[in-house]
Amino acid sequence: MKVSYDKISFAGMLITLGIVYGDIGTSPLYVMNAIIGDAGRMGAIRQDYIIGVISLIFWTLMIITTIKYVLITMQADNNHEGGIFALYALVRRNGKWLVWPALIGGAALLADGTLTPAVTVTSAIEGLKGQTVGALHFNNSQFDVLIITTIVLLSLFMIQKFGTGVIGKSFGPVMLVWFAFLAIVGLFNLNPIMLKALSPYYAIHVLFSPENKIGIFILGSVFLATTGAEALYSDMGHVGKKNIYGTWPFVYAALFLNYLGQGSWMLSHAQDPMYRNLVNINPFYEMLPGFWKPFAVVISALAAIIASQALITGSYTLVDEAIGLKFLPRMIVKHPSNVRSQIYISGINWFLCAVTLFVVWFFRSSQHMEAAYGLAITITMLMTTVLLFEFLSGKIKRIFAFCIALFFGMIETVFFLASLVKFIHGGYITFLIMLLILYVMVVWYFGNKRRDHYEKESEYVSLLDYRDQLEELSNDNSIPLYTSNLVYMTRIKNNYQIKRNAMYSILDKEPKRARVYWFVTVNETSVPYESTYTVDMLNTKNVVDVQLYLGFRKSQSVSVYLHQIVDYLIKQGVLNKQDQKYSTIKHRKIGDFKFVIINERPSDLTMNTEINAFDKQLISGRIFLQNVTASPVSWYGLEFSNVIEEASPLFITMQHDQYLVQRKIYHSIHHSTNRGPESGIKNNKLNNNNKMN
Repeated sequence: MKVSYDKISFAGMLITLGIVYGDIGTSPLYVMNAIIGDAGRMGAIRQDYIIGVISLIFWTLMIITTIKYVLITMQADNNHEGGIFALYALVRRNGKWLVWPALIGGAALLADGTLTPAVTVTSAIEGLKGQTVGALHFNNSQFDVLIITTIVLLSLFMIQKFGTGVIGKSFGPVMLVWFAFLAIVGLFNLNPIMLKALSPYYAIHVLFSPENKIGIFILGSVFLATTGAEALYSDMGHVGKKNIYGTWPFVYAALFLNYLGQGSWMLSHAQDPMYRNLVNINPFYEMLPGFWKPFAVVISALAAIIASQALITGSYTLVDEAIGLKFLPRMIVKHPSNVRSQIYISGINWFLCAVTLFVVWFFRSSQHMEAAYGLAITITMLMTTVLLFEFLSGKIKRIFAFCIALFFGMIETVFFLASLVKFIHGGYITFLIMLLILYVMVVWYFGNKRRDHYEKESEYVSLLDYRDQLEELSNDNSIPLYTSNLVYMTRIKNNYQIKRNAMYSILDKEPKRARVYWFVTVNETSVPYESTYTVDMLNTKNVVDVQLYLGFRKSQSVSVYLHQIVDYLIKQGVLNKQDQKYSTIKHRKIGDFKFVIINERPSDLTMNTEINAFDKQLISGRIFLQNVTASPVSWYGLEFSNVIEEASPLFITMQHDQYLVQRKIYHSIHHSTNRGPESGIKNNKLNNNNKMN
């Protein structure tokens, strides 16, 4: 089913419900449980308190989700794509420092994503306690909940490599039923007095009310209601902003009605003897009539799985963008289905699986997971606000952009400070995961920068200076033909500057004679799916500079692209025909290819005194990550090509401390009977005429 970016449609809105709202749509499963925990127990809840909390939720969804993300941030449209990295790609030319909010925000978003599948699925499965579904009866054992949650999550991660296109078609209808169910249940339990929550007065009043024993820190739990707001922007490229505009009012209304219903139930049952002393209680399930509960458990479990799937797919997309922007090392990105947005990254999949299952068994209940949830996403929102300021500055006057950013920044800072209390209650787990991801990003990104900084001019030569030699070698029939097309995956800078090791490989190791020498540079661009190229023949018939321009979401199938380029150039008469005498293809006009990849080794790095210790760590870490992640063969899509990999030191030219200086050697006038070097110098006169320099 195709979604139009430019117009709203029923099909588009249905798909949007299934893709975009999984995270924020399952928040009613756990938010009010966290609110009860903040009150201390169910019996401590009073009318003004619960109305104030629902009001805080309503206005948080209004200010953060609706105004900031839906109305403002979604205007930062990078060729239909959204998300913090797409936003960074739009504004990165405004200043080098903007890389920091992008790195921090991206790392925090990935870290928080590991908690979402754990908390949503666990919350849904906990609804099975004490329920009878068909012939099965579930007791109140939390261990059983953990086992079922583990099986569900493990199954979900295992099917990722096969693609989720088929089951994905059902996501929209299931989420439509889910949101309709939320609204109906909320209306069924609604006490009209709860409509006071529409007034911001109650939201502000509860923050300073003596009934609110934790004061401003209650915002840490309230914030859980809007943790999926970032997904609205991140998934904009999958469904189009207009379909989000069309569905968000319905989703917002369904969520708010359900919160009103839960609040109404809490208000009427707070003093019931069977509830008033409870802390761990889920109003979402408790407010349902008994005959509704089995259906509620099933539909909430499906919604939780859909939310988890959305987070997993979103994590793949986020990592894919980070790789394109050189924030993360190369990883193999696969497309397991015909759905363009459906990608699969094996390493990320199993990393998420391991961390998610660890979270489930470490915290063991959704209530404990809620204590750790939301801290990292407040950091992401703050970083998005910083980047949004730079984007808005290019659209409106900078002072107005600053006021908008300051408004949201102040609110998000309050949420961040309120969430800090979660740090000691489990938030440190998410924070440590975020720091680990950020460390990898920093090492990779700045390791590249520092390596480039230390690559001196002597490490580069001009391709023009070797053009004549390459032409002569190509036409030298005394040397056996190495291949028709010899391709070097290397970067050519301005003024045809190329790393010396490429020329050394062709000319010095063993002359490699080819009909055509190709030097291919892959440039990542800010346009997500760009695939363009330029060709420079350098006024020859056999030396070609190819610049590929691929968007940060475009696969790098270099062999496929290069065959297209060669075929076009031969048809245009720019290249000579490369007739193959022996081939399975009749009238083949394109010769064979050999791709050369030069892998740098940091063997000379530790002895180099011209590089400071910190930069050595960055560069070494960067090369280590390169060696343990995707190989260049896989990265460039050359698995079925003829590839030669050669090793080269990081720096070809000698550093200042590597030069060998000849010692002065003195010869004696007559031979000494003592052969020791020291006695020879001591017992004989020095003859300056025999001194060697």
